[in-house]
Amino acid sequence: MRRLFIAAALTAMMLVPASQAFGASHNPTGEFAQFAECPLNNPATLACVYSESSGGFFQVGSKTVPLKNPVTLQGGLTVNEAGETPFIGAENGETLSKTPQPVPGGLLGIEAPAWWPGWLQELFNEYINNGLTGVTATVELAAPASSIKVNLENLLFETGSALLLPVKIKLSNPFLGSNCYIGSNSNPVVIDFTTGETSPPEPNEPIHGAAGNIEVNEAGTLITLSGGALVNNSFGAPGASGCGGIFSFLIDPFVDSLIGLPSPAGTNTAILEGKLQNALAFAVVESEE
Repeated sequence: MRRLFIAAALTAMMLVPASQAFGASHNPTGEFAQFAECPLNNPATLACVYSESSGGFFQVGSKTVPLKNPVTLQGGLTVNEAGETPFIGAENGETLSKTPQPVPGGLLGIEAPAWWPGWLQELFNEYINNGLTGVTATVELAAPASSIKVNLENLLFETGSALLLPVKIKLSNPFLGSNCYIGSNSNPVVIDFTTGETSPPEPNEPIHGAAGNIEVNEAGTLITLSGGALVNNSFGAPGASGCGGIFSFLIDPFVDSLIGLPSPAGTNTAILEGKLQNALAFAVVESEE
């Protein structure tokens, strides 16, 4: 019953007319402070979205990269004539934060033995990750922000597609150069997250996400979901490209052999854990000093 109420509230939120009084700059305060980059200068914006993933991991091929550094997704939502809720990118253009994550074992996949003392493991792994063999992986948008799909009802009811992200993964290392990617704008890695059960190709086993805890502020203008998990293990990933600059014809196959690329649908997994908030745009504006 509570989730039915929340779903009804979401629908009502999206039917509130967009304000024409949004100014050139914004400084929301209090419980709305995190929505500073909501696209309030766009009169079509009806609701603001802010998500911070502080846990989980993404596994592509043979490499698993935990989220050590928080990743943010921010922007707004509107409603079109078909009743869909198109995504509008963040005001400053940083819709999906480009947050590097250290790849355990670095380029060569060397990690400290599990039987070593914890302090020695940490010291060794830190040396590997920060040395010449250290690699960071950064998930970046591979298409305009409007290509992001958010379905708040599916997210709440733990069914179907909740968040669709077309991305590419940048691998950074002095040896790999500045343009080494898994996926591209023309051939993105499309991850269709759900809080429900996934449907990977057989014989892979499905996994289940969770909407988490749901809170609504007293005015009914802010909804917060925390402690949940967006999951997917049905996507595929292409081979690496652009690694090593002019020597990419040699380095790309080397990177593919280390990671196990290309990796077909059902052999990769992404899990995002954290908090997602959705607020009425007019309430965000009214909170400004």
